[in-house]
Amino acid sequence: MNPARILIVEDEDIARENLELSLSRKGYEVRSLASGAEAVSLLEREEFDLVITDLRMPDVDGLEVLRRAKELQPQAEVLMVTGYASVDTAVEAMNLGAYHYLPKPVNIKELTALARKALEKGGLRRELNALRERVDERRGPLIIGQSPAMLELKENIARLASVDSTVLITGETGTGKELVAKSIHAQSRRSSKRFLAVNCGAFNKDLLANELFGHEPGAFTGAGSGRKGLMEAAHGGTFFLDEIGDMELSMQVKMLRVLEERTLIRVGGTREQPIDVRVLAATNKNLQVEVEQGAFRQDLYYRLDVITLKVPPLRERREDIPLLAAYFLDRFASAFGKKVLRLNDDCLQILSSYEFPGNVRELENIVERAVVLCDGEMVLPGHLPPDIAGGPVYVQQPCLREMISLRENERRHIAWVLEQCDGNRTHAAEVLDIDRATIWRKLKRYGLD
Repeated sequence: MNPARILIVEDEDIARENLELSLSRKGYEVRSLASGAEAVSLLEREEFDLVITDLRMPDVDGLEVLRRAKELQPQAEVLMVTGYASVDTAVEAMNLGAYHYLPKPVNIKELTALARKALEKGGLRRELNALRERVDERRGPLIIGQSPAMLELKENIARLASVDSTVLITGETGTGKELVAKSIHAQSRRSSKRFLAVNCGAFNKDLLANELFGHEPGAFTGAGSGRKGLMEAAHGGTFFLDEIGDMELSMQVKMLRVLEERTLIRVGGTREQPIDVRVLAATNKNLQVEVEQGAFRQDLYYRLDVITLKVPPLRERREDIPLLAAYFLDRFASAFGKKVLRLNDDCLQILSSYEFPGNVRELENIVERAVVLCDGEMVLPGHLPPDIAGGPVYVQQPCLREMISLRENERRHIAWVLEQCDGNRTHAAEVLDIDRATIWRKLKRYGLD
């Protein structure tokens, strides 16, 4: 991934050089200019992810740079810096679309932290726009996420789509296993044919056999005519066995035969019906343990476990939470006819700190609830469920794996929050929900100052 591009516009040489040096050390690609007019000219030729501009400059001032930047490159965020701070100019800058407004002298740590957040916001917007384009182009189901785990999952889906091997998809409830199955189908040579699915835990063995294999006329009371089962109806396409770990043992025997022979016999019939389907299966159970306990047939397990894809739980890909939340917010705001534009920073902090036992499905429900309750343009913590909004802040895993004192746990957690806030004590105090004097005392007590 290419480094983010930042344009600095500052007519004071020392201030400009300090900013350029600090941001370059963070790995950004930085251009700096002393003139607002030159900056506007450069924005007409080159793209930037972030513009940091002084307000008072002799030729073209910062507000004009801001206006032109938003006209030429709407995707770019703008930070305004000035030694002539006033309420009126701050309000005007924010109304014109500035991400933030900083008075001089600039705290470099604070500015670099704001720059990082502005770039994250811009990246989130670009990713959301890309998702909208995918929806508009109807290119199959969306698998949202840019975390390493999800990028690897997408790569594996693309590899597996071109072959007809059976795939076992594992993962906790609500992680999106059926979405993975649909994505495999959408990218395969079978995409023009049907994708059909059945939840194996929703039926007893007799009803499941009828759903999967169909029945002949007179097979049971009320069966006046024959009917194709779902597997036969999916001929040429893909069939998805959801929660196959819940399938009864007697049905597992029949399913194994179907997978091996590629034929089925309808309920009440004797004639074999050939089928051409790719079978995908999913479970939230550990099938190896189920086999050891005698709850799942070993031969069926080996037949299904040709290739395994694990869908990670949401707590293991927290960096995807803002993007998922933004996607659901956009979808529900459109569906309900509301002009809800974004979740505020406190909401994102709360969501990013939550464990999500229900995974992506739970996040979707939380955002839907928030949109229903929100009457303005921004979702606030009060729109979140009380048990989440008032829940505990996420603590690093090492603290959960050791027998440590409450004091040591607090020390580690404060150190971690401070690190996430790039050393900004004011921001850390806000996250920890304590005042600045308290965080100063705690930092002193734990030797973190």
